[in-house]
Amino acid sequence: MTPWVKRLIVANVIVFFVQATAPPNFQRTFIEPLVFVPIYVFERPWSLITYMFLHGGVMHILFNMLALYFFGPRVEERLGARRFLLLYFISGLSGAALSFWFAPSAAIIGASGALFGVMLAFAHYWPDVQIYIMGVLPLPARVAVLLMAAFSLWSGLNGSRMGVADFAHLGGFAGGWLYLQWVDRTRGSKKFRAKATPTVAKENLLQWKRVDPKSVHEVNRDEVNRILDKISAKGLGSLTPQERAFLSNFVPPDDRVPPPT
Repeated sequence: MTPWVKRLIVANVIVFFVQATAPPNFQRTFIEPLVFVPIYVFERPWSLITYMFLHGGVMHILFNMLALYFFGPRVEERLGARRFLLLYFISGLSGAALSFWFAPSAAIIGASGALFGVMLAFAHYWPDVQIYIMGVLPLPARVAVLLMAAFSLWSGLNGSRMGVADFAHLGGFAGGWLYLQWVDRTRGSKKFRAKATPTVAKENLLQWKRVDPKSVHEVNRDEVNRILDKISAKGLGSLTPQERAFLSNFVPPDDRVPPPT
């Protein structure tokens, strides 16, 4: 697990434990003001952030944290820590913004808006990776995201009768998409790229054949295999700076060759 995915999961679990165990007086005084209710946003501006860490039950937090665990690490490694956090919170904030317009009286909690932005980023960078819907139906990531967006739109327009914050989900998609467009455009700048991608010497990857894809977490395994296949076909020189930086995380530490001085 990557650092910020781990921290976000820990923070969500701690807050949920407090929610689940706190006495009623504590709930009314300290928990309820953290819930995002759009019509009260000017009275509780902090709720634009705090609502993302509250959940309505065990299954609610379980599904959200599983999504963060499976999709988050690969996205964080692709974007870097700072841009990953921006994606997460921009998606959550845009989920709140869309709810403000379409569901002004609804009480909204949960990390779903932020996570829909993370899932969109996963589908954006790895559109053909298979995702198993309900653990059974395999679909390419881009198709799964399109279906989720269509269902959220249909459900939201029909009153969100299951109590799901559909417009927060759609807002998460919208905010995530806009942020990714900005990231992809600004990456063309040499200054931005130099800051975003650490320089990895070619010599540090000479032991690439010792990388064991089976030991790599499943969320990164497809990308590692793709890069290894690219090296086999075209050589180390064909790798982009981002691919070199990514693969360097999986070269056994004792086998890395220090760069020439």
